[in-house]
Amino acid sequence: MSETRITPPRKVSEESLRRLRAHLGALNTATLQRLDNTLPWYRQLTPDERSSLGLIAQRGLTGFLSWFERPSTTMTTVLGEVFGGAPTELTRSISLQRALQLIRTVVDVVEAQVPGIVQDRDQTLVREAVLRYSREIAFALADVYARAAETRGAWDSRNEAVLLDAVLRGEGPDEILSRAAAAGWKGGKSVMVMAGRTPEAELPTRLSGMRRTAARSGFDILVGVQAERLVLVLGGVGDPTRAAGALSPWFGEGPVVYGPVTDSLVEAHRSGREALAGLAAAAAWPRALRPTHAQDLLPERALNGDQTAVETLVQRVHAPLQAAGNSLLETVDTYCELGHSLEGTARELFIHANTVRYRLRRVSEITGWDPLNPRDAYVLQTALAVGRLYPPDEAG
Repeated sequence: MSETRITPPRKVSEESLRRLRAHLGALNTATLQRLDNTLPWYRQLTPDERSSLGLIAQRGLTGFLSWFERPSTTMTTVLGEVFGGAPTELTRSISLQRALQLIRTVVDVVEAQVPGIVQDRDQTLVREAVLRYSREIAFALADVYARAAETRGAWDSRNEAVLLDAVLRGEGPDEILSRAAAAGWKGGKSVMVMAGRTPEAELPTRLSGMRRTAARSGFDILVGVQAERLVLVLGGVGDPTRAAGALSPWFGEGPVVYGPVTDSLVEAHRSGREALAGLAAAAAWPRALRPTHAQDLLPERALNGDQTAVETLVQRVHAPLQAAGNSLLETVDTYCELGHSLEGTARELFIHANTVRYRLRRVSEITGWDPLNPRDAYVLQTALAVGRLYPPDEAG
């Protein structure tokens, strides 16, 4: 804070100063009574908090009197006299609005009672001094709260970044839950991770918009800017598709990928692992939707060396089809190899085309991917190739 000097008042008489000193106790009592009578929130404070604020009010009166007796005073000195070591505790206990109400109450008491204490010829000087003093104290108080907000903001940002990193790395539950409590996380169950490119311009505006959108949608959110990559952790997700769609416009250009919903923040590293793997492989599927679920990028992720995608393809496609009988594996493999031709597949396998349709329908029922859909057929074909390279006993 700059060393702003308060212009001292014109000299008042020694008699007026003596009277003010003699009435400090009465002024302090009147101030505490006014606080209790006019500020409902003051009556709801704990005894310790009331005592602390009462001490600040008393220092405000003492500081006002000291100002009369000094030729010049810096704003730092006045603030130190009035608040002492209390600014940090003050900003934690009450809001700026309430702190200003506290100072205003002190000023009201001084304005109402001091003119009747000092000599008549000094009353105008005292009134002017009260106005200048209260203005400077209000400015100083606002500066204290502004600095406290900056400090809290920096600390909150650092704590959020550390928490997000712990979540993505899958740290122990105690570590994550402790940091989540410090960060004010209330997301509870249904946690999902999103990843995309960091916006190239207006980053603070984009991040603010992202947080507002999450708040309006009822999500808790952690935001992490990792160089060119922007990562979100969302809590309280009911519909993952809707959640991803609401927040994807705030990312930079390029793909946006979201992982599966997990039960808690402790388990969210699984969603994060899939989202980040999907983002790394998304360039291989230029036609992918924005946003895209990480599960829709399984072939690209497997080609990019993602072992989780390999295991998923083997366990959800190759192993179930193999367990259902070699005819389904052979049929879908032949169908994909022959350019998705039902008649060609039937001739190759020496079966009727309707049998091919039936087998392909069974493949869709078992795996969830329909061979008649070109994209799903690509997923199935990749899964069969991966299954040959990594049999189920090796992939898991």
